[in-house]
Amino acid sequence: MAEKEIEVFETTAGQVTDVLERLGIAKERRVTVMIEPDDWLTKARQESRRLVIAAGLSDDDIDRLIKQAQREVEPPVG
Repeated sequence: MAEKEIEVFETTAGQVTDVLERLGIAKERRVTVMIEPDDWLTKARQESRRLVIAAGLSDDDIDRLIKQAQREVEPPVG
C-alpha cells in the first residue's frame, strides 16, 4: 500500500484486523482506533439543532447555507 498521511475507515470491532490486513498494514505498525458511542451522531445533531434555533435560523436558512457551501467547494463546470 502506498503511504498516505491518514487513512480513515468505518467497520465493526470484529472486522478491524481483516480491514487492516486487506489494506496491507503491517502487524507491527502502530494504528489509532476511535470508538464512538452508538448514538453520538443523533446527539450531535440534536445539539446542533438546539444551537441553530438559539441563533434564530430556520430550516430554510440552513438549507440555503448548505447549498451555498456546496457551491463554494464544487469544481467549476465547463
